[in-house]
Amino acid sequence: MKKSLVFLIATFIMALTLDAQWVSPGNGTTYTFADLVDITEGVVTVGENGYLVNADLTISAGDVLQINDQTARVDIAEVLVTINGSMVCTNTNTRTKFYGLNETNHFSMRFENATGCLLKKMYFSDGAGIKVIESDVTFDDVKFVYFTRDYSNSVINILNCNPTIKNCYFMLNEGSAIGSPVNGMASPQILNCDFDTNVNGINAPQINLGPGAEDTIRIVGNEIYTIMAQWYVGGISIADLMGMESTKVLLKDNIIRDGRYGYNQQGERISSVIIGNQFINNNHEENPMNGGSGISIYGNSTTNKAILRNNLITGNLWGITAIYYHDIDMGTEDDWGYNEIHDNGNGGVIYDLYNNSACDLMAVGNKWNSTDYDEIESHIYHQADDPSLGLVTFYPFVGSEGVDEIPAENMLKDNLYYTLEGRCLGVKLPEDYKGVYIFNGKKYVK
Repeated sequence: MKKSLVFLIATFIMALTLDAQWVSPGNGTTYTFADLVDITEGVVTVGENGYLVNADLTISAGDVLQINDQTARVDIAEVLVTINGSMVCTNTNTRTKFYGLNETNHFSMRFENATGCLLKKMYFSDGAGIKVIESDVTFDDVKFVYFTRDYSNSVINILNCNPTIKNCYFMLNEGSAIGSPVNGMASPQILNCDFDTNVNGINAPQINLGPGAEDTIRIVGNEIYTIMAQWYVGGISIADLMGMESTKVLLKDNIIRDGRYGYNQQGERISSVIIGNQFINNNHEENPMNGGSGISIYGNSTTNKAILRNNLITGNLWGITAIYYHDIDMGTEDDWGYNEIHDNGNGGVIYDLYNNSACDLMAVGNKWNSTDYDEIESHIYHQADDPSLGLVTFYPFVGSEGVDEIPAENMLKDNLYYTLEGRCLGVKLPEDYKGVYIFNGKKYVK
């Protein structure tokens, strides 16, 4: 009888736990985790390391979950935390840590129609994914590690909104760090983040985005790399395969290195400005036909556009690949490219630029680590190699016809200018300089 009673009690508790959840009333209340311990009837409790979330928890529209320096750690069972209202973390000293309860229990989070969410100075480990759906969310100085793909194919999965993700760190997550679907629109602002060896066992890049929304997708000042051979994956991919919207991209001042490829832009109705980036040693692909480009522009139509300026592209299996249809501007006579492109190749052949399309391509004013026209020509695959392909115009280039770069030390900061034919150039040339020089993509003679 005693054993039966214990069994019945245990069964009752188990059933209660499985069915338990807590939904805030949506009356404008702000809750801390200490408050939730008192009112959620066991959904949130105090554990050995901090707080425990034992069942599904929902913060309704109008309500706020407040996290501060007094919330050091929250362990979460294999449950869903939903924010329909707001979640605000105002930490200044402590980094609040959200952990999966153990190695087999991975929590999920969902921001849906949420407003004014700020997650600052936090740490998420052993989660199953975070979905951000039509929500105003900023992640600032947040670390994400050891996420599975059980709830989402990416750590942060975005739909129909433009979250800001800045100063964050993603490491050893099984899926992409940041992703958005092919049938939605999202223009995240990804700023000054570190992407360290994410994606394991699937063919996906660390940042994997579908069509953009009305705002520009800005990926600025990030470092993306892999350090484990079995995890070598792509850096960034942006694709609109259905031509849903006009996607605008700013890719600026990023370092993308040591992956399967650097940047892939695929589909149509995409316009990107790619400026000041470094694409280095993205050569970890056994079959060059499957990847290895520093930059790949693969267009379904010439509405796939890209402007490239001041990028370093070296050590990749292919430097730049232009495939099918495209509209690529790597520099014109009036606006030089100043991209530095060299030592990209596979099979013992240098492929700094491969125009695998019938579209012509302007690539004037770039640095190829050579001033020999024929040598540069041999590193570019285009109409000269196959009459069915488009022509790459790469002359003049940096170093041709006596065209020299103006050293940075000759730039003046005291409103002093070198004037030629009445033009204010903003630079000073060495006293003994003679010949052709360039400024802002234009040629001058001294």
